[in-house]
Amino acid sequence: MTYLKLEVTMEKSVVLVIGFWLLLLGNGVQSHRQDKKHQSLPRDQPYRTGYHFQPPKNWMNDPNGPMYYKGVYHLFYQYNPYAAVWGNITWAHSISYDLVNWINLDIALSPGDPFDINGCWSGSTTFLSGEKPVILYTGSDTMNRQVQNLAEPKNLSDPLLREWVKSSHNPLMSPVDGIDPKNFRDPTTAWQGPDGLWRVLVGNEMDGHGRALLYRSQDFITWSQSKEPIHSSTRTGMWECPDFYPVSIDGKNGVETSSLDKFTKHVLKASFDNSDHYVLGNYTSVTDNFLVDTDFLDNDSDLRYDYGNFYASKTFFDSGKKRRILWGWILESDNTTDDVKKGWSGLQSIPRTILLSKTGKQLIQWPLEEIEKQHTIKVSFENKELKGGSVLEVSGITASQADVEVSFSLSSLKEAELMDPSWVDPKLLCSQKTASVRSNVGPFGILVLASKDLTEQTAIFFRVFRSEDNYVVLMCSDQSRSSVEEGPQKTIYGAFIDIDPLNEKISLRSLIDHSIVESFGGEGRACITARVYPKLAIDNQAYLYAFNNGTLDVNIPTLNAWSMKNAQIVSSTKRRKPNLN
Repeated sequence: MTYLKLEVTMEKSVVLVIGFWLLLLGNGVQSHRQDKKHQSLPRDQPYRTGYHFQPPKNWMNDPNGPMYYKGVYHLFYQYNPYAAVWGNITWAHSISYDLVNWINLDIALSPGDPFDINGCWSGSTTFLSGEKPVILYTGSDTMNRQVQNLAEPKNLSDPLLREWVKSSHNPLMSPVDGIDPKNFRDPTTAWQGPDGLWRVLVGNEMDGHGRALLYRSQDFITWSQSKEPIHSSTRTGMWECPDFYPVSIDGKNGVETSSLDKFTKHVLKASFDNSDHYVLGNYTSVTDNFLVDTDFLDNDSDLRYDYGNFYASKTFFDSGKKRRILWGWILESDNTTDDVKKGWSGLQSIPRTILLSKTGKQLIQWPLEEIEKQHTIKVSFENKELKGGSVLEVSGITASQADVEVSFSLSSLKEAELMDPSWVDPKLLCSQKTASVRSNVGPFGILVLASKDLTEQTAIFFRVFRSEDNYVVLMCSDQSRSSVEEGPQKTIYGAFIDIDPLNEKISLRSLIDHSIVESFGGEGRACITARVYPKLAIDNQAYLYAFNNGTLDVNIPTLNAWSMKNAQIVSSTKRRKPNLN
């Protein structure tokens, strides 16, 4: 049985590798990891990532229309082909067989028609009958109005979908009936109801309040607006990049977007205030009524995909592996001058699987399993006691490009600091109680992208407080000492995690990649992404530590850390096949 499983796995891997390189040979390639003369970028690039997706150069923002089609993953994204600043926005296009290694194709959509002359902005893909993919996207027209447009593949037999044709019916949806033409954008993936009608949401703001407008169509060409938005809020501003999809109750698989199974809840995500917020609720397809469990920014609920630097995200259903995958745009935290100097700006998060938690009260996110193929050198230890005030170096790996998983256990919580009822903002609490502020139980965690002498460090850590009837776990990502340079933003992020520290370990996984740290606390119940720009702790001068700055001892039951090899991100060209002799 073990041999058979290994044989199948090896066969699948060989097929993927052969397919990948045959595609490269068929198109000709330029490797932007190995052939620096084609990058036109400065030689010194300490903040360029190794295994996160980013284009060879220039500006990137929102992920658009990710999908799985005929064995190929597609990612479109907002891109400026001319500079490392926002502008001239197109839909760039890259494909992959594993969501880790990528081939950059030609731009899929460029502005040039009256309905998108000022930019091809964010949108989504939908599969129509016959598994035909189409794109709905926002165009900025000749009057700078935001309108919704359609594009279709030129050749459906091409699994790479290299060419797209804009519909002659564009624009399909225009800002009428009092809709603000400057706040009408980012259509979702459409879904089909039991009546056969397609439905799609478009982000909007009315009188300063965020809304998700609902449109219906029989033929995907003629759309009518519903009298009421599917949801709105008086507590938020404009809803950018909305997303709406089902998640399975007690299920381990993702759910197709048009699924109306009674054993599902629905997620409505909106991007506002520099974060991606979501609510859970029950959707009735017959009436298009969406009843939320708790609303955006409720006092006792602040559900976000990520409590750090993560925005304008998009999910898609991966039919190949029956999972829902989440992408997010990670913007820079330095300034425009620095972006122009280094020749690029922005990258994409590691794709994450997304499921409903066992409690049904929140979503659980985890880096997709394929990223583990990048593991190389591993170090690990078990049952290591961290005395109060101690720091332990984790050596033997490349600390600037690593994957770290660690768990912490606590023998006693009786002396935990009392939780003040006014401490309702975790970000503010982390800013007040940084990694250098000692208490009884915490801070404890890891120091990443740290210099040898700890002059520079980014701390991802936990604190435990006690209240009248339970314990509260706080997770922080502290960038206040991330760089000796004054220029970059050094934001401190925080989140409360739904963990019972009496009965379960406190776990942390951090993906470290030169200038980005994605951290997953409590097995994915809270995520915090940070951008940092160390001056000392770069490349082989970066170090990794576990630490406990609390007064009480903490045990580390397990710690596993891996060096991560580079992903292959190459560009197809129209040149002749390269001579490999």
